[in-house]
Amino acid sequence: MAASITASDLVAEARAKIREVAPGAFHAAVADAVVIDVREPSEFETGHIPGAINIPRGVLEFQVGAHPAVANVSDPALSHKERPIVVVCRTGGRAALSAVNLQRLGFADVRSIAGGVLAWGEAGLPLVLR
Repeated sequence: MAASITASDLVAEARAKIREVAPGAFHAAVADAVVIDVREPSEFETGHIPGAINIPRGVLEFQVGAHPAVANVSDPALSHKERPIVVVCRTGGRAALSAVNLQRLGFADVRSIAGGVLAWGEAGLPLVLR
């Protein structure tokens, strides 16, 4: 029987396969990226990065090409697999797992925000609060 692994092990494996960017570095350098927040809608509503779209982790692979916010019509920003995508969640774990799968789906320039929305807020960067 194979040894079992933990969720932390999965996240560590994912982080080894992706590019993470610090919140300040993203804010300064990746202005044209599509920001996908993979938290649940209730989490997203507590505060999110300006311009981020919410596609929960559980449905990301199924909805990335047809986001409900655009009436299930492919979002032009996501139809170009060369366009930079930055994934974010609360602390970075779900975003890392998501970034790996987006790369596997053919998105060429995928990054994850290290530390997630918590690190973003701690860096004093803007959040949209509802």
